[in-house]
Amino acid sequence: MSEIITRHDAGEAPVAGEHPDVRWAPAEPAPRPRRLWLKIGLPVAAVVAAATVCSLVLIAPGTTAAGVPVGGQTVGMAADSISSRLSAIELSLGEGGPTVSAADLGASVDASALADEAFAGSPLWNVTSWFAEYGAPTVTLNAERAATTLRAALPGAYIDPTPATVRFQDGAYVSTPAVDGTGISLDAISAALASALVAGEPTATVAAAPEAVPATVTTSAAESAAERLNGMIAEAGFYAGDDRAVPISAADLASWLTVEADTSGDFTISADAAAIQLAVDKLPEVVNQDPVTAEVLTSDAGEVLKTIVEGQDGRVLGDTAGVARDFADQLSQGDASYTLPADITPRETVSTVRLAEVDLSEQRLYLKENGKVVDTWLISSGRDGAVTFTGRYSIGWRTPLQDMTGTSRDTGTKYTQPDVPWVMYFNGNQAFHGAYWHNNFGNQMSAGCVNMPPALAKQLYDWMPDGGDVWIHS
Repeated sequence: MSEIITRHDAGEAPVAGEHPDVRWAPAEPAPRPRRLWLKIGLPVAAVVAAATVCSLVLIAPGTTAAGVPVGGQTVGMAADSISSRLSAIELSLGEGGPTVSAADLGASVDASALADEAFAGSPLWNVTSWFAEYGAPTVTLNAERAATTLRAALPGAYIDPTPATVRFQDGAYVSTPAVDGTGISLDAISAALASALVAGEPTATVAAAPEAVPATVTTSAAESAAERLNGMIAEAGFYAGDDRAVPISAADLASWLTVEADTSGDFTISADAAAIQLAVDKLPEVVNQDPVTAEVLTSDAGEVLKTIVEGQDGRVLGDTAGVARDFADQLSQGDASYTLPADITPRETVSTVRLAEVDLSEQRLYLKENGKVVDTWLISSGRDGAVTFTGRYSIGWRTPLQDMTGTSRDTGTKYTQPDVPWVMYFNGNQAFHGAYWHNNFGNQMSAGCVNMPPALAKQLYDWMPDGGDVWIHS
């Protein structure tokens, strides 16, 4: 506590009620707090913190990645160290041969992945993982850059390969095979550089003997392209419905197409829309048509036996704006069948059933179409002992001329009849045919066949299709 001092002026007595002259003595200064720990503790904390951070971002001491020391480095620094070490390696092309650097060859490794692997396995904080080795590097080369560098160093080792080609010739696409060239093995160079990198060697040597260098555009690629293009030729056309209304010739199609190999060795197709447009402009006069009714001969069961008139669908071409461009795009994808915008009127079909009907009691043949008689004439059928069998049959084998041999069923005698004309078999060895050896038609004269004058036999031969219906009755 401060000390109180009282003082009376000389010769003066103190006045009642007044305090004597009082003043406070100044207090002694208090001692300052001790802060030595700040002077020492803060720097130590900073060091500890820095060490902690470093242990979390740095690779452990003594660690190598792909043979490159990366201890005490960050992942980014380690990746740079690996790439730099690789780039500096000098490669000798044969013992005592010319030398090129890995950098000249565009050599590279996935340095980031190697550095990541080293840090993941050996972070600085993990003292048990110090002095570890990581990475089996795969060295890749820039093929174009390496070839240029090596060709300049050893020009005699290089012969350019000949790529396979595809060309149009004599109405079809044909391929020419690829021919290998020669050069220095890039795989061997990559392996030599990888070994030198891991071993920490500044130099490497690779055999300089040339080896086969295949063409980028292979024979198989050219053959496949030619096959694909010839398939396009086979189907090429403008289609209206299912009908190829306008076929496209092989020469025309080839004149529209450009076939080239790309840098990967694959063949690509492009088409000239302007050239296609010239063909599109001519489509209306070819595509537009009136319907035509088809005419066919059928059996009574409905089977089509013969087409008399093919018939055709009616067609009216629609708007062709954009057809050339669209077809060009389609051709580039390998599709040469273009479906036109067209209105189709399906053809009608008229069917006719023809029947050769023989009335044995009348000895007469009737030619009928859809049940109506269109012609008739007298015939001669089998004699009583060699009758023509009744029933429903159809025309089988036929021939315009034949030597007939057989045995008469009624007499048992053998016969030979040469040059029998217009023969049409309908039941085993029974047939319609012409007979030039008698003129007694209207009476039973044959050994079982139905014969008639040769001129009428030819008329029947031409009129009745194979499979046509036959009815023999009494």
